[in-house]
Amino acid sequence: MKTIHLILLGLLSLIGYAAGQTTIEAGRAIEIRIQGVPSEEMSRVNNTYPVSEGGYIRMPFIGNVRAAGMSPNALANSIESRYRAAKIYTDPTVQVFASSDETVAEYTVTVGGYVRSPGQKRYTRGLNLYDAIQAAGGANEFGSLYRVKLIRDGNLRQYNVKETEAKGVLLKPNDTIEVPQKNLFGR
Repeated sequence: MKTIHLILLGLLSLIGYAAGQTTIEAGRAIEIRIQGVPSEEMSRVNNTYPVSEGGYIRMPFIGNVRAAGMSPNALANSIESRYRAAKIYTDPTVQVFASSDETVAEYTVTVGGYVRSPGQKRYTRGLNLYDAIQAAGGANEFGSLYRVKLIRDGNLRQYNVKETEAKGVLLKPNDTIEVPQKNLFGR
């Protein structure tokens, strides 16, 4: 009986060691849980994050964080220190769970320029130009919807999103939308 316990203990040690040695890979998903943050922000930061092909995840308030090639513990420490250094959270406790799932099939569009919340936004089938801008909080007080740029596969098109037809322009994964600054005439 004692031999079985020793064997089981040895196997559990090996499993624990292997789990600690897992490295996060680009194109996979990781789950992040953060304690020590205001309750109203829990749903924003506690999430499953896709690791980009470049090896980064995009965290609320601190932006891109290198994840690929790191262990879950190393990434957790990196995220904690970034939040502390930015003085966003004073005492966060981060847990990172590497997923063994296949490639994450989450597509995004990028909305930039003069919007309230620039960055990558989740793409869903039927997403249009207007809804993507609204997902970024809409144009800010300096942003113009009269000359919105849509970049797709290296090609640039410009739209007046004040017009109904332009609002309904359907987007594709990896599109980039740029809301320009208003000109002297407020357009």
